[in-house]
Amino acid sequence: MADVVIIGGGTGGCAAALAAARHGLRVIMTEETDWIGGQFTAQAVPPDENPWIETFGGTRTYLDLRHRIREYYRRNYPLTPAARATPHLNPGNGWVSRLCHEPRVALAVLHELLAPYVAGQRVVILLRHKAVSAATSGDQVEAVQVRSLESGNELVLRAPFFADATELGDLLPLTQTEYVTGAEAQKDTGEPHAKPEAQPLNMQAFTCCFAMDYVKGEDHTLEKPREYDFWRDYVPEIRPPWPGKLLAWEYADAVTLKPRKLDTDPEAGLGLWSYRRIADKSLFVLGTYLGDISLVNWPQNDYLLGNLCEVSDEEAAKHVERAKQLSLSLLYWLQTEAPRPDGGVGWKGLRLRPDIVGTEDGLAKYPYIRESRRIRAEFTVVEQHVSTEFRMQETGAMRDEVKAAEFKDSVGIGSYRIDLHPSTGGDNSIDISSLPYQIPLGALIPQRVENLLPVCKNLGVTHITNGCYRLHPVEWNLGEAVGALVRFCQTKKCAPRQVRNTAALLGEFQNLLTRDGVPLAWPKVTPR
Repeated sequence: MADVVIIGGGTGGCAAALAAARHGLRVIMTEETDWIGGQFTAQAVPPDENPWIETFGGTRTYLDLRHRIREYYRRNYPLTPAARATPHLNPGNGWVSRLCHEPRVALAVLHELLAPYVAGQRVVILLRHKAVSAATSGDQVEAVQVRSLESGNELVLRAPFFADATELGDLLPLTQTEYVTGAEAQKDTGEPHAKPEAQPLNMQAFTCCFAMDYVKGEDHTLEKPREYDFWRDYVPEIRPPWPGKLLAWEYADAVTLKPRKLDTDPEAGLGLWSYRRIADKSLFVLGTYLGDISLVNWPQNDYLLGNLCEVSDEEAAKHVERAKQLSLSLLYWLQTEAPRPDGGVGWKGLRLRPDIVGTEDGLAKYPYIRESRRIRAEFTVVEQHVSTEFRMQETGAMRDEVKAAEFKDSVGIGSYRIDLHPSTGGDNSIDISSLPYQIPLGALIPQRVENLLPVCKNLGVTHITNGCYRLHPVEWNLGEAVGALVRFCQTKKCAPRQVRNTAALLGEFQNLLTRDGVPLAWPKVTPR
């Protein structure tokens, strides 16, 4: 028995556990893998963040997490004097993020943050546990049954509140909570980029990420992956068309959809090599690293041939295995056939790094999930609320003055472009400007179920707006808001729905979030 059961130990799950424990609650948190942290760790994805994140745009605890990651490097790694003195240290000097780091560092910092609560049994973490069933009564979830993936033993977890922090929204079907998947119909959302008809199985690609370094003069060529011939010749069947084979340097630019070539050279640190680089050896004492380390989450290993939710466990496992084959095939192609800037082919010195991701096969412990089941919420954020172009047309404001829709029930903020990767339904990327936005409490409340709250990509957004609400700091903010909300509801003896719909309760809860360091509105910033 706990005050809140959190199913899923990813980014949002950890934030929810910390917030709830900080407010004196007893928490049980499960995690399917043996690493908490989700996108930061088990999925091996350096944080995708807004451009103001060094000073604003995240909760106080999220900014503290980033600070602690940098301090972990300063305490434990042999940095050069210049790197050590850099206030905003970026260990990998990757250009996707201002803080590209090894997954194990985030894992260590998360355990450090949770340590006092784990020691005091305020937080119990059940690693390698997966939800298998749930018991409900009317509009309440009463219990969730979880199974150990090690022993097969099962536990029944009970609490007044449950949080779904799973990457695919696993609790929604188990608890019979109403939800949607895939692309909504334009007639239902009014979104300019929505489909004419709903396509529930049309979801963004997922990716099996991996880490590799480059050791010049050595040969680390893999054994040829069994599906290599298929993936070497594979041409994505998407609209507008991909420029050619997936395993090539030319791909579709996410914004223009026109062919784009990005020359890549691990020896010179160019192109995609430095995109998600997590260790730049020049920042460390000579000899610390034999070569730079990059995490590969590139256009070339997005998996388009199937989904992981709304299919059988057997079919999902098949897609994960094929996605792993794609990633291994990409590495083999890089080692043996990829055109080099000097006119040669392949870099035999590219080396798979299983130690970086903590697995035997060298691939991340869990696929990087961009889109999951989403609750049918009291309020759903649609493209018209956040699109820069739409809001300019709607309000007549100039680009440097236009704002996203304001939500009186804000429980946080976020910002990212609407960034949808190619989809399993045959769509190419959608990448359009969006405005710094608020997170409405209504998007965290199911239309019917009273005590289940989303803290991952399963909130009340659409296929389109998921593209800007799915990032690390937003997921952390969701978890922090939910952890505080559970405590507030217990104290006031009310339901989350009442908090949103009662002005006095809403104001009091928002004051609590503000004291916790959760910003509820943006200062004036120029959209990017």
